[in-house]
Amino acid sequence: MAEENTVPKEQLTPFERLEIIRNKNRPTIRDYIPMIFTDFYEMHGDRLFGDDGAVLGGIGRFKNMPVTVIAEVKGRDIYENKSANFAMPHPEGYRKAIRLARQAEKFHRPVICFIDTPGAFCGVEAEKRGQGEAIARSLAEFMTLRTPVISVVLGEGGSGGALALGVCDELAMLENAIYSVISPRGFASILWRDASREKEACNIMKITAADAVHLGVAERIIAEPPGGAHNDPETTAENISEFLANSLNNKIGKDIDVLLNGRYNKFRKIGAFTE
Repeated sequence: MAEENTVPKEQLTPFERLEIIRNKNRPTIRDYIPMIFTDFYEMHGDRLFGDDGAVLGGIGRFKNMPVTVIAEVKGRDIYENKSANFAMPHPEGYRKAIRLARQAEKFHRPVICFIDTPGAFCGVEAEKRGQGEAIARSLAEFMTLRTPVISVVLGEGGSGGALALGVCDELAMLENAIYSVISPRGFASILWRDASREKEACNIMKITAADAVHLGVAERIIAEPPGGAHNDPETTAENISEFLANSLNNKIGKDIDVLLNGRYNKFRKIGAFTE
């Protein structure tokens, strides 16, 4: 089975899963694209400031269906990481994502987003160019995008950097992936003023795929080979493809207004409160 809705059989702590997804050999979006899509053509730039190597976008075919792919990019070595800004997008990365999403809407292509970032870049230049506005605009635009949107968390899904591409009709997470409004290191830094307590934070934050499904944040868990996706990238890619095929088949035929209403309700029901 490629997908499951229960707690994975291999019982690992959240911090152990975090260590797995930080493995330097873990497959990145550049590994998955040729295994999942055909005729992929990458597109660059936000038409406002420049191109951001932390966000990859383009068009391709998924099982002969034209789709738009938007993904955050991780590198395996210092050179790849520098070119992708260590998977921390600048504002122009999110504006590129918005541009491509609008294009997909115009041509009635589904949008498939892949999330893999420790968080958005928080440098001075990014703030000057409107980092917060770019993330907020991405959330707003994807919420009302009149075409199906599917998101998959490949590894780290940290902070607004991840949430910006997480507004979708269906969200899946790889078995060892994490997803949170803040990274464990950021959590420890703010709560205890001690970033070295990352492991302690990770184990109490409820950030695993099983936690996300239980809390209604994600709908599916995509199985990984024992030890992590890097042990068998091809099988992991097949499992991702199976999820995408099932999800798109369920979404493509729906009336767009029904789809948008379901997307709105998906996010309205997230969270717990008492009166």
